[in-house]
Amino acid sequence: MAGRRLDRTERSWVLYDVGNSALVLLASSVIPIYFKSLADGPALVAWSYAETVASLIIALLMPVLGSMADMQGMKKRFVLGCVLTGAVATVAMGIPTAPMAFLVVYVVSSVMLNTSMVFYDALLVDATTDDRMDEVSSQGYAWGYVGSTIPFVACLAIVLVRPFGISMRTAMQISFLVTAAWWVAFTVPLLRNVRQTHYKPRQDHPVSRAIRGIGATARKIWADRTMRYYVVAYFFYIDGVHTIIKLSTSYGSDLGIDGTQLVLALLVTQFVAFPSAIAYGRMGSRFGTKRMLLAGIVGYTFITLFAAFFLRTAAEFWFLAIMVGLFQGGIQALSRSMFGKLCPKDHANEYFGFFDIFGKYAAIMGTFIVATMTQLTGSGSLGVFSVVILFVVGFAVMWRVPERGRAEEEAA
Repeated sequence: MAGRRLDRTERSWVLYDVGNSALVLLASSVIPIYFKSLADGPALVAWSYAETVASLIIALLMPVLGSMADMQGMKKRFVLGCVLTGAVATVAMGIPTAPMAFLVVYVVSSVMLNTSMVFYDALLVDATTDDRMDEVSSQGYAWGYVGSTIPFVACLAIVLVRPFGISMRTAMQISFLVTAAWWVAFTVPLLRNVRQTHYKPRQDHPVSRAIRGIGATARKIWADRTMRYYVVAYFFYIDGVHTIIKLSTSYGSDLGIDGTQLVLALLVTQFVAFPSAIAYGRMGSRFGTKRMLLAGIVGYTFITLFAAFFLRTAAEFWFLAIMVGLFQGGIQALSRSMFGKLCPKDHANEYFGFFDIFGKYAAIMGTFIVATMTQLTGSGSLGVFSVVILFVVGFAVMWRVPERGRAEEEAA
């Protein structure tokens, strides 16, 4: 089945990744550099704490919102609400000039972006079938990487060239507007063509029912041995992945690497990640999702060690960016598809809400560890090195995830 062309529903689902990835790319490259110019000093610690706050808010919201979104017809409504709110916040980032005010608006935009992606991830079970999940999930990340470069290159040109003598602030305001418009435009196919086919019946008092159901869902996840080992492993290894994505530009900037070099290197990451993510999905279907996830964890361990001990120049940052491109999309895509195959389809959002808790609390831990270690030691390199232990633990637990056949998945 791998390699079959996407149908209209699958394409529409994939296109949302093209839309939201534009903001993801801007937030991991240009925005930290712009914030550093507002902060007028070292920005790694403040940026790390802002990312920690955003992750904590999402982790607290998602169990309740996820359970509510599983009800009939609710997934796409939550997506729409998050996208519209997030787009307004993205445009509003061009207004503040004070560092703290900018971080507050950024946190709102980040929360809406990442919350929408939880509902989007849960729609994977509605957009395709189990035997297609590795392929379709990987296509989403792949096209998200390459598609996001279109508005990003336009924004980058505006920021670097600054036509008609516009200021940096005006260039960033235009960039925020372009990125928000791109995000909204590529949400439309998802809302039009993807139907929520797996759902729970609508109920009275959905908030109170959702809160009461959180404990039951947690017990179900923990009672399933395969799911239990998988989410624990995911908690640790995805921590390092998110930390590297969020802090790479800020870390490189604090090392004194030119901002233009940082941004261009991350642009190369997108193009490397496009074929790599697709190849990863097909190898997952052929060799097994678990094996390919283990390979990705090993790759990220090497990336982290390189960043901690060898990253000093722009050329070395370029090498690191290419290495990240080889593994980033694959490990994220197969993590999403593996969980989608393990969870019950009519409770997908509820389960993906917990899946996101593990990812977001891990992101809290990773960015907090880097910020704390950097403050205590005065060395960003040691802060980055502290992330390695999380990949090691993630690998060890993933190694113990029991293999489960189709009959066992359906029974679960």
